[in-house]
Amino acid sequence: MSLNNFLVCEGDLPENIFNQYLQAECLAMDTETMGLVPQRDRLCLVQICDPQGFVTAIRITKGQTSAPNLTRLLESSKITKIFHYARFDVCQFKYTFNVETASIFCTKIASKIARTYTQSHGLKSLVQELEGVELDKKAQSSDWGNVNSLSAEQLSYAANDVRYLIPVRQKLITMLQREDRWELTKRCFEAISLFVDLDLMYYNNVFEHQT
Repeated sequence: MSLNNFLVCEGDLPENIFNQYLQAECLAMDTETMGLVPQRDRLCLVQICDPQGFVTAIRITKGQTSAPNLTRLLESSKITKIFHYARFDVCQFKYTFNVETASIFCTKIASKIARTYTQSHGLKSLVQELEGVELDKKAQSSDWGNVNSLSAEQLSYAANDVRYLIPVRQKLITMLQREDRWELTKRCFEAISLFVDLDLMYYNNVFEHQT
């Protein structure tokens, strides 16, 4: 299905779209799953958006453990992958496809370090402030497992979750550089893979001091 700069495909990126995305300096990414525990709740949909605003949604079938073109994008150190709460998406990719995601930018981490004047760091609040767009989140908590029968509302929600990440990233970088917090933020991005490994081994809050 292709409609308004939006493509839905099965299992992996087709070669022409893969080659198009390979030329990008950055890509916005998101996932939809059956829940929040990768070991229990499977990956259902992967959304990708390039700087030109072209969005691809990849339907992942139950039991699927391979997506070669998607994996190559995730592994590429030349392409920055932008997520909102990267820790979850990167964890899901590692559990499902056994892939190490390289060159990560997390808008949630960046927001928490840059926007210390607020406690609202969800994607809806972030996009509303920085882009002046109010996201419709009604389809967020819905059944993503029936990937062949996703509603227009679900697909619209999935597409919009990546469409604004690239401009939001640039505005956050500008704020972080202005406040001398950019180098610290990049170090946080580098630590995401460590937290993913801890999450997959069921460790929780190992850095906290507990009496």
